[in-house]
Amino acid sequence: MRQDTNSPLPACESEGMEKNCDTILVVDDDRPSRKALLRTLTKAGYVCRESDNGIKALEMIHEKQPSLLLLDFNMPRLNGAQVLQKLRSDPSPEIAQIHAIMLTGYGGEESEVLCLEAGANDFVTKPINSAVLRARIETQLRLRSMRRQLQQQNDELEAWRQNLERDLAAARLTQQSLIPQKPPVLPGWEIAAVYRPVIQVGGDIYGWLRMSDRRTLFWIADATGHGASAALLTTLAKLLFHHGCAEHKRPAEIMNAVNVDFRSIFGARSFMTAMCVALNPETGKAELVGAGHPALLIARHSGAAETIPSSAPPLGLLESSRFEETTVEIGPGDSFMLYTDGLFGSPKNEMRRLTPDGLAAMLQPGAPSAQALLNDILNRASPEGADEVLPDDVAALVVRRSF
Repeated sequence: MRQDTNSPLPACESEGMEKNCDTILVVDDDRPSRKALLRTLTKAGYVCRESDNGIKALEMIHEKQPSLLLLDFNMPRLNGAQVLQKLRSDPSPEIAQIHAIMLTGYGGEESEVLCLEAGANDFVTKPINSAVLRARIETQLRLRSMRRQLQQQNDELEAWRQNLERDLAAARLTQQSLIPQKPPVLPGWEIAAVYRPVIQVGGDIYGWLRMSDRRTLFWIADATGHGASAALLTTLAKLLFHHGCAEHKRPAEIMNAVNVDFRSIFGARSFMTAMCVALNPETGKAELVGAGHPALLIARHSGAAETIPSSAPPLGLLESSRFEETTVEIGPGDSFMLYTDGLFGSPKNEMRRLTPDGLAAMLQPGAPSAQALLNDILNRASPEGADEVLPDDVAALVVRRSF
């Protein structure tokens, strides 16, 4: 693969094959030494270009970047160290990172330090041993190839990350459209809700539906996992609860219908916890049923707190589950709270996980509004520190009866 060293470009470059060959730029002001190097390298199969001074070499590098630079340390006007200093400070990363082997006539540690401090990747002392030179050239070319492969992998990873961010942003908009933005208007009742996913989207969802008997069904669900896959499950959960509420009148029947449909789609490969409360806003009577979901919390106006646990396993685990309803009375000043297990983080100044009873103890029945009650429990359940977040998605719904 011999090339004419006086040609401005080697054959493989002029034929548009520069990606398949490595080009070495030899920079040495001593013509006999430079020509001897070119003959040796060309004979070994390398494609070479040449320059007799540092200024011209810099121009050639900007016109066409070589794979490797062989640079003489002692040259007039710009010596090898000065050339490398300019290269290493170049705004173009490709130019600034060009691999360079310094050629020096000085031996010893001091010379080695000077070459490396100048920015050289390696050095070869004169008189040059061709075997040593070839070994060091091959080492630098391999390192260059590995660096470029790593850069390509980083670029691919960054492209993947950007695509993921776009997908998550689209999923977030979709999920936000599914989560109610305004509470329903129920005379004599206050309703407050919150949704905080760990990332852009999460596996929690809640909602409310008007039932055929004029009751209001409040429901909440927590699907397995996080991210876009969990968000898809929440989309399905909303559809199933809407369908179940349209077909059935009792919370247990609705929950059973959701379970049957959910398991028919996924088998036992996915599951979700859920709880729903059918509230009669005129009387305050409520019927509730839970499926593997955290207990319902009730804050009485008297200051007492109650927890009502789920009566069935999570949805999707069993083909047939027994859903038992519990009836409660919500009196004036009383509140009930539906929430997901994301609230079971470590409360401030305590090194333990919360439990439903622990959350119930945090309820402030004297809070001036449902929103104030919800804000207080979120604040007290959150980890210490403004920059810290709970380790799981959080969704919560507080329903309070006015006096």
